[in-house]
Amino acid sequence: MTLRTAINQGTRLLDQGSVAAPRLTAEVLLSYALGKDREWLFAHSDEAISDIGWLHYGRYLYDRLNGKPTQYITRCQEFYGRSFSVSPAVLIPRPETEHVIEVALRRAPTARTAIDIGCGSGAIGVTWQLETGGVCLGTDISVDAIKVAAANAQRLGATSTSFAAADLASAIAPGSVELVLSNPPYIPDAEGRNLQREVRDHEPSVALFGGPTGVEIYERLVADAERVLPPGGWLVMEIGYRAQDRILALLTRGWRDAQVDNDLAGWPRVISAQRATR
Repeated sequence: MTLRTAINQGTRLLDQGSVAAPRLTAEVLLSYALGKDREWLFAHSDEAISDIGWLHYGRYLYDRLNGKPTQYITRCQEFYGRSFSVSPAVLIPRPETEHVIEVALRRAPTARTAIDIGCGSGAIGVTWQLETGGVCLGTDISVDAIKVAAANAQRLGATSTSFAAADLASAIAPGSVELVLSNPPYIPDAEGRNLQREVRDHEPSVALFGGPTGVEIYERLVADAERVLPPGGWLVMEIGYRAQDRILALLTRGWRDAQVDNDLAGWPRVISAQRATR
């Protein structure tokens, strides 16, 4: 069987299984099975697939057809132009979360110390550190997530990034950082049944669900940010669907210049605010 035939067969199976982007997914899974990039596949499409390559490819197709996200199969996801390792211990970084970085760079261009709360894979904190040359601490309640984030920081050369297993910013002294970054769990608990099975059945619930309304985590996060930021420091958070008004209401007393930024689809995605000067 040639590589072209393997891709075509995989595409048909994934399409019949209602998997999104079946052709691309088949190419990615075959590339991973063979340890080659997709460009190599195109240049060698008439070559025969090895028995071991077919064995791995078939297993990966089976996993994807049963709902396992492609990123958990290949164990990587691109974020802000860099490849981050991921595992079922961490949320898969989404392209929309890159807006957190963009807003932070725009709103707090002089910040050189930051904390990434609920860091997961470390995508936000590691990216900010590499883009600015600052110093960043990532925290997460999951020890397994911390291990993934630390490995990403080491592999990508984010030498001024460290990590601690902690609940929100509880490990941080008052007034010790200039910037708080976070993509917290914000899906209301009751909406879990409406999620895609790839998300509901495979991504960590602790990184997805934020309480009965999804805003409870922000109440704690804003209070923690107010404690660890000095006057003039910045808070930049990703937000959930239809939550902006309730979150903005938390950023009144003690905060100023609260702003909502939309993603490319036009949905409110990031809220930022500055700690008021006393």
